[in-house]
Amino acid sequence: MKHFAERVAFVTGGASGIGYGMVHNFLREGMRVAVVDWNTEHIEEARGKLAGLGAVHFIRADVGDRDQVREAAHEAIRVFGKIHVLCNNAGVSGGGNVEDPDFEAWDRALRVNLGGVVNGVKIIAPLIVSHGEGGHVVNTSSMAGIVPLPLPGLGAYMTAKFAVRGLTESLRLSLAPHGIGVSCLFPGGTRSRITDSSARDAAQRARLQQTIASWMDPVELGAMVVEGIRCNAPYILTHTEFRDEVRELYEALDAAFPKEQEVPPGRKSFEDNRRGMAAKLRALPAKD
Repeated sequence: MKHFAERVAFVTGGASGIGYGMVHNFLREGMRVAVVDWNTEHIEEARGKLAGLGAVHFIRADVGDRDQVREAAHEAIRVFGKIHVLCNNAGVSGGGNVEDPDFEAWDRALRVNLGGVVNGVKIIAPLIVSHGEGGHVVNTSSMAGIVPLPLPGLGAYMTAKFAVRGLTESLRLSLAPHGIGVSCLFPGGTRSRITDSSARDAAQRARLQQTIASWMDPVELGAMVVEGIRCNAPYILTHTEFRDEVRELYEALDAAFPKEQEVPPGRKSFEDNRRGMAAKLRALPAKD
């Protein structure tokens, strides 16, 4: 999707952090933007910061609740007529380790970080298809969806972010025949309030804020998202400091394959066909 002016974006978690960075850049491009967020304080703060930048409409909704996502989509269409760009960005930190027997925090993290993306895709992607003008979907994963994140309490977070990556790969193939682009966003450290939700107290929150002071400006990251949409990039990677680690990871994967193995012709033919089908779908152009 190369033309942004007057088109409509629907951004979840759009009142702060990475979502705000996207919204800010979409407005710069002349888009109309539905900002969906759960936190009323963040909404009011964003309302003041975005005043005068363009057509923006705020909707309070919980992305983990399908009825609320459906109503938010209908409200955005009532206000702006259509949706062209969907950014499933809302997220929370924490959730606990994989071996932790507690399910409450685990389920809550998956409900937002994975369930919120599923809800957005399955409710709003069909609406984008229906108007026939093309568009784009950006699903926010994380570098934690590619490389290990050995920090305590983030097993649920990593699980969801890896799942978002797989969901997005499948969605790109599904929407390609409709001329709709799909990107998976893999941000690294970005100044965001997602860490606030995992802080146990004010002292820990202060330490977290000090840590993230040197991280990327979300508006800078939002500009990278715009360019990713413009060129229909399957992956939007924003933090170069991960390049060596990612290369090492994929070298390890390559090394794990059997060194010598005779592949039966039927098996090879099946996988060659699968690979060819995926390559053709990936190569389909998105509508301008």
